[in-house]
Amino acid sequence: MLRSTRRIRSGVPRAAIATTLAFLTLISGVRAGMAETFAYVGNADSNDISVFKMAESGEMTPVQTAGFTGVEKPGSSTPLAITPDHRVLIAGVRSQPFLAVSFAIDPKTGQLSHIGNGPLADSMAYIAIDRGGKFLFSASYGGNKVALNPLLANGVAGEPKQVIPTGLNAHAFLPSPDNRFAFATNLGSDQILAFTFDATTGTLTPSDPPAHKVPEKSGPRHFVFHPNGKFVYLLHELNGDVAAFAYEAKGGAWDEIQRTSALPEGFTGKPWAADIQITPDGRFLYASERTTSTLTAYKVDATTGKLTTIGSVPTEKQPRGFHIDPGGRYLAAVGELSDSMTVYAIDQSSGVLTKLKSYATGKKPNWVEFLSLP
Repeated sequence: MLRSTRRIRSGVPRAAIATTLAFLTLISGVRAGMAETFAYVGNADSNDISVFKMAESGEMTPVQTAGFTGVEKPGSSTPLAITPDHRVLIAGVRSQPFLAVSFAIDPKTGQLSHIGNGPLADSMAYIAIDRGGKFLFSASYGGNKVALNPLLANGVAGEPKQVIPTGLNAHAFLPSPDNRFAFATNLGSDQILAFTFDATTGTLTPSDPPAHKVPEKSGPRHFVFHPNGKFVYLLHELNGDVAAFAYEAKGGAWDEIQRTSALPEGFTGKPWAADIQITPDGRFLYASERTTSTLTAYKVDATTGKLTTIGSVPTEKQPRGFHIDPGGRYLAAVGELSDSMTVYAIDQSSGVLTKLKSYATGKKPNWVEFLSLP
């Protein structure tokens, strides 16, 4: 038997062996260099973050549950934001003391390690980081204010640099794609506040005009910019409208060009829209609605910015938050009343969502962030 084995081995040409070894080395090198994608879910009632690793197929594997050091009471939600350099994740804690909790992101495993806590000006429903990674924007729904905190070199928030009173129920606060302006929705006052933003000094100044009004009792909530920087899409909580705006980058002006709905066909009841996201290539837009627990999909015309409704699909119960992976292939939605997350495949030609699988999260999940690490 041994001789036979030797003869078989010696019968394989050396060139073939070398070719095979080279191929295996190439494959292992490609695999080693492929980006790893992770999903982070903020859970309000369990005061933690569920970390998942996502496979190429969209399959999720739980890898960690990261708790909040120094936090005892649950808050009403847990907004998350990741720094542009992908090194730090920040979570907003909405119970006393109001904190921005910073975690270092392991570049290999995606796992979180607590760095430190910084002060927030109030209970903040929304947080975001400027394009340069130096400042933290936040909006307080109950406190009717927005704030700007500097980020220290280690990614921990410093004392608020500016705290600005707003109209009723500030809900989202985001910088423009070029970091020259910032905008805040006021759900209870039906307006979007506009600021010029000096990213060098970290200073916000009201624009002229300082506000853009939207229809009464529509409740402007969350918004996203198109990746091409030419359009903005605004979701209204109280009537379920999705409004498309042309965005004028030079002056930061919004000009409404279309208004459609996030409500599924045949809807009856009181609208309660929640979140809005766009694919990285800007071809498809999605919005969540909590009364019906649905996700509505739209096709985006990159030239005009206008939307064509694709349709709605059922999702997790009370879907306050969802997000799209950096490759634009998958969408993950969480349900505040289901304590779980569902992953959908995004059809690359039609934008239609196909449910893949659901996963258990912490209690009252309400925010999802994706991150791809090389």
